[in-house]
Amino acid sequence: MMKLFVAISLTAALAGCGSSVKLDDVPVEDKSGSRVTQGSTSGAGAQGSGGTAVGSGSVTQSAVAPVDLNRSPPNTSPGASAAKVIYFDYDSYVIKPEFQSVVDAHARYMVADKTRKMSIEGHTDEIGGREYNLALGQKRAEAVRRALGLLGVVDAQMEAVSFGKEKPATEGTSESAFAKNRRAEIAYR
Repeated sequence: MMKLFVAISLTAALAGCGSSVKLDDVPVEDKSGSRVTQGSTSGAGAQGSGGTAVGSGSVTQSAVAPVDLNRSPPNTSPGASAAKVIYFDYDSYVIKPEFQSVVDAHARYMVADKTRKMSIEGHTDEIGGREYNLALGQKRAEAVRRALGLLGVVDAQMEAVSFGKEKPATEGTSESAFAKNRRAEIAYR
């Protein structure tokens, strides 16, 4: 009887330590407002070939425009004039629409030259603790990495790292200084 009680207690304790939260899944917002997580391949949000929804019971047209890789010459760098910084809102890692052209330009460059490698550095303002800011910086870098991946850049070409609040672009405690520090920077290696 005692062994049975110990076995049930041990099973209950181990079940209490488990979690159904998947820490590796990073949510990605699509333009329709629904959330898609890494690894989801079916359901209303999954897209089949040709832009049709898979598993939704109906065929819908995707609102995502196709990427034209031939818009720029294949071996040209995004150039010194191309922005290498993507700014984020306070406590957010969602890429703003005004920075989509920056992501597109770097994706075209990386897809055209598969030997190129890049580092995406996530940064935050100084509001919040060190650990929180490191995590938020990583989410910002991963958001840019995922957006580039959706545009055809191979994972082996990219590395996402976080510096949190450790490397501010601008010193100061004003909102404009904080806004310049909430960023992800693209650096080629």
